[in-house]
Amino acid sequence: MTTTTPSRRRRRAPTRIERVAGKAAALQKPRVILAGLLLLALTSVMLLDGYLRAEVGGDQRVRTGASAGNVPDKVLDGGPILTFRGGQATTVSVPEKTIALTFDDGPNPTWTPQVLAILKKYDIPATFFVVGSMVSRYPSIVGDMVEQGNEVGIHTFTHVDLSYQSDARIRREMTQTQLALAGAAGITTTLFRAPYSSETDAIDNYSWPVYKKLGEDGYTSVFVDTDSDDWKRPGVSKIIKWATPEDGEGASVLFHDAGGERSQTIKALPAYIEKMKAKGYTFTTISGAIQEEESAGGGQAGGARAGAGGMGPSGMSGTANLQAAHREASGTTLYEGKALIGAVAVAEWTVPVLSVGLLVVGVAVMGRFGMMLLLARRHYRQRNKRRFSWGPTVHQPVSVIVPAYNEKECIANTLESLSKSTHPIEVIVVDDGSTDGTSEIARNAAHELGMTNVRVIRQENAGKPAALNNGVRSASYDIVVMMDGDTVFEPDTVRQLVQPFADPEVGAVAGNAKVGNRNTIIGAWQHIEYVMGFNLDRRMYDLLRCMPTIPGAIGAFRREAVLEVGGMSEDTLAEDTDITIAMHRAGWRVVYQEHARAWTEAPGSLKQLWSQRYRWSYGTMQALWKHRRSLTDKGPSGRFGRVGMPLVVIFQIVTPVFAPLIDVFTVYSMIFVDFKAALFAWLAVLAVQLFCAAYAFRLDREKYRYLLMMPLQQLAYRQMMYLVLIHSCITAMTGGRLRWQKLKRTGEVGTPAGVS
Repeated sequence: MTTTTPSRRRRRAPTRIERVAGKAAALQKPRVILAGLLLLALTSVMLLDGYLRAEVGGDQRVRTGASAGNVPDKVLDGGPILTFRGGQATTVSVPEKTIALTFDDGPNPTWTPQVLAILKKYDIPATFFVVGSMVSRYPSIVGDMVEQGNEVGIHTFTHVDLSYQSDARIRREMTQTQLALAGAAGITTTLFRAPYSSETDAIDNYSWPVYKKLGEDGYTSVFVDTDSDDWKRPGVSKIIKWATPEDGEGASVLFHDAGGERSQTIKALPAYIEKMKAKGYTFTTISGAIQEEESAGGGQAGGARAGAGGMGPSGMSGTANLQAAHREASGTTLYEGKALIGAVAVAEWTVPVLSVGLLVVGVAVMGRFGMMLLLARRHYRQRNKRRFSWGPTVHQPVSVIVPAYNEKECIANTLESLSKSTHPIEVIVVDDGSTDGTSEIARNAAHELGMTNVRVIRQENAGKPAALNNGVRSASYDIVVMMDGDTVFEPDTVRQLVQPFADPEVGAVAGNAKVGNRNTIIGAWQHIEYVMGFNLDRRMYDLLRCMPTIPGAIGAFRREAVLEVGGMSEDTLAEDTDITIAMHRAGWRVVYQEHARAWTEAPGSLKQLWSQRYRWSYGTMQALWKHRRSLTDKGPSGRFGRVGMPLVVIFQIVTPVFAPLIDVFTVYSMIFVDFKAALFAWLAVLAVQLFCAAYAFRLDREKYRYLLMMPLQQLAYRQMMYLVLIHSCITAMTGGRLRWQKLKRTGEVGTPAGVS
């Protein structure tokens, strides 16, 4: 054993790692918060869109057959317009030979503009009782409606039967619709029509308190005298017949401009208008009908002009007009209304895009599973044939480089495992400025194990790439094996790892990294990920000749190839990915050797796991960006750019970034849409993943019992990995640097029992 010591002592000042890591840590929390806020915003947008479509908070109950014993007879037998002047219920009828044409359930982008065009053609007004959610989705139609001289009233925000709702829900339905009208047309209104209502004799003991409360707030409730029943789509002639009042009576007539297919209504409306005009009828709005009736009776039109629950100005002009129920929105109401319209516009644009993204992600995920299974099976069958050979058996000694920074818990186990190697090796431990006595422990362990082939090199703290480069320069042999200081090899690992170098085209070999501390929940989750996500992937990439990463825990290189590409670079956080891509671009072949196994100590806490995966994912992005020119290169470099780069970007960045869509939509569907269907879809995807994982475990000869943890892994662990990747993407967009991070180790991982 030999030892090399630097000429000057290590400074006591903070190391470069500590300085840079400290700065990065200061930036990390805001980025994590931002990643969480992005997911929260996504969820909020979906909930808003679901609320607009009555998926969230929807109530389909409709009350029928209730008693009306508490409702005054004068209301039940009165006209279709109900006001509460001075706290007293008063009904108003539409004057004779007058039609108050009303439309419910709009606006609708298909039918409402056609209705407005017909009204404009015949120069008549109407009153539209609009649904607030529809107003917020199609505000421009309401603006046209009001500008054309029509009147609007409230038909609730989500079209619910208010007799089932709490006082708070009723206030919310009214206020939100008023805000939608303010944002869409700059007005509020005092008119109201309850969903599922018809004539006044349908008021019952449950709905009567609702009308009284709204009347106290200044609303005028509007019913109908004549119902076209156009929603039944009975045919044009019947719609016209049913909408025609008897014996020249005035009437509040109901049509629908939304809520279903309304082509019959569009065809019936012109004929109906012409028919009624021929009979000497005039058309007006609800406010116009009130004004005409009260003018004829010498009364005041106060009912239609009362304040609407504080939503509009308290005063108004005494001039009666066809839009007397309208109030000009101002102040907070106006700004909140515009904010609501803006938020809905965002949701209306975002959710369809998310839906398309969900489809793309789903196809990509399933395509990846299919590709991995097919290529992994082919890889296994090809590499495990009896006649398969890389070439002449490699017997020449190799150099094993072990970079170490504060590895006092693990370095002795690492050296002990190397002492049992069945292949001739020299071991170079590069102590990167450790402060815990790593180098002394390494020397003592080598002495106790009788290892004369160990060199311990001390250097000032400079990072893992510098430590590896120091080891490569000091290596005595043409093949160098790189491993982490917290990793142990099986006795046959090095021999298996170097056999592919019998092929002169092979420049690097990726080994099979295993999680040693898999007996905890976090360890078991990572074990599943290593076997399924990493090693199954590497089989696929090997056959496609575009292996993106040689794991730092176990990899072998031709020394000349490493020097040719400039050694391990400090340009990225993922020096292993960086040099792997560089090897591809230099024309070397990179392969996967499944039988060369290394046992590594995975992070034991969520905090450490986050830190490690953040570095991995961000470093991968840096490496891909660094080698982006391979996309347009020719030759071997271009091959990786055309095949490997797109696969890594799609499968390791884009798909995982958007994968939370699947979970968000699934949870949303379970809660608000169809629980059974959503659960079945989730279980189907889980079954596909379990099948892939089981096949990966079979190829690696692992115990299937760990797969019992997979459902929980999908619910918890995977979500964390999504956040880590989003965090990394935010870091990539905002900048930030991070160097070799030191995770807390326990030294519990040794060579597995049963391995000779």
